[in-house]
Amino acid sequence: MTADTGKPRVSSIDLIRGAVMVLMAIDHVRVFAGVPAGGPDPAIFFTRWITHFCAPAFIFLAGTSAFLYGRRHDGLPKFLLTRGIWLVFLELTFLRVAWTFNFDFAGYEMAGVIWVIGLCMILMAVLVKLPPRVVGIIGLAIVFGHNLLDGYSWDLIPTLGNDAVGTLWKIMYVGFFAGPVSFGAEGPNLIVLYSVVPWIGVMAAGYAFGMLIAGDPGRRDRYCLMVGLGAVALFLILRGFNIYGDPRPWSPPAGTPGGTGSLPGLLSFLNTTKYPASLNFLLMTLGPVIAIVPLAERSRPAVARRLSLFGRVPFFFYVLHIPLIHGLALVVSEIRLGEVSWWLFTNHPMDSPPPPDGYTWGLGTLYLVWAVVITLLYYACGWYAEIKARRNDRWLRYL
Repeated sequence: MTADTGKPRVSSIDLIRGAVMVLMAIDHVRVFAGVPAGGPDPAIFFTRWITHFCAPAFIFLAGTSAFLYGRRHDGLPKFLLTRGIWLVFLELTFLRVAWTFNFDFAGYEMAGVIWVIGLCMILMAVLVKLPPRVVGIIGLAIVFGHNLLDGYSWDLIPTLGNDAVGTLWKIMYVGFFAGPVSFGAEGPNLIVLYSVVPWIGVMAAGYAFGMLIAGDPGRRDRYCLMVGLGAVALFLILRGFNIYGDPRPWSPPAGTPGGTGSLPGLLSFLNTTKYPASLNFLLMTLGPVIAIVPLAERSRPAVARRLSLFGRVPFFFYVLHIPLIHGLALVVSEIRLGEVSWWLFTNHPMDSPPPPDGYTWGLGTLYLVWAVVITLLYYACGWYAEIKARRNDRWLRYL
């Protein structure tokens, strides 16, 4: 129960958020394993693909959590503004060192998922002054409409420099496709992995979704199924006929009738664009997440309770899991190669050279290290969740 409203905690949010955090760790272990992000091998492809649900679910539910926070506390705009600035700061300092284990700040910075959550929260500090339905309409307009810019933005990319206009385009939409944002000859070079659009639309839609989550349970369940399954159906239509919603059409593999693709048919169909996230990518990932809310709300097995623990302290999980994975990668390197590879001190995950010969892990090792990470974090997150349950210090809201 929440202390100030007497209303039960929405367990589905904690469960789904916890599940996507666990999946996210697979991809981050993959980074330090040297395993490629996809390709024609189905095992490697789906090791990456299953983690695509993470960023959309996490950012969407961050918007929902903001709505629920605003129902229980005053000062939501101020909270979003200060938390957003804090997240951007941590992305560019602590998390940057956790990813790289080096201090070459002048040469490399990465604007990753924590960066974009922070920037979106700063923008949401303004948007939440509007009625939630208006915020939702704005969010959906961005999510469904931003791919109208595909042709224009791809033509624009070669012309973008590091002036104010070029920098704004890189941060807001095209991201690393246009190269790093350079802040002078002395650096740093900022690689924008997650651009603001369409993610601000995802967070705004999630904020409006909070009205449904906080409402009548029966109505919530009906609408979640309708919206979630409807999004999946729309994805199948738009993607199946290459109508709209992704700058990268799918095709059957070369050698089949009408086929020109380099991937097997199913893999090509699922290989939607994440950077920047296309409409089809978001429909494919957010649709199932929304559809399982009714099931998650009723789930009580032991596994669900353990996943919910991660969902109650998601940022604590995130801050710990990257240096933990990186540290374990050093151990694996010492065991497998007899030395700690220099490659583990380069600029992960976006500006590192190819792994040296003989370094890349097999998928068995990757998933074993992932299991160790999740086990260790379960106890750490349990300890921190108990602290949050006992205390109400303001600083606890920021970790």
